[in-house]
Amino acid sequence: MKTVEIKELKTADLVERINTEVAKYNQTKANHAITPLENPSLIKEARRNIARLKTELRKRELENK
Repeated sequence: MKTVEIKELKTADLVERINTEVAKYNQTKANHAITPLENPSLIKEARRNIARLKTELRKRELENK
């Protein structure tokens, strides 16, 4: 997910997207532990997307103070 796309999301949508991405990440990690993925770099990409989303959320929290 691009940074521009993240900035366009509303805060409520951002929180929902974080929860969705974390659940998807955990499921992917569990599946990888059982059966190796064809492309294990998807785990790293998902982790970085979650970090981008959380960074934008934190930025918005700090702006509102």
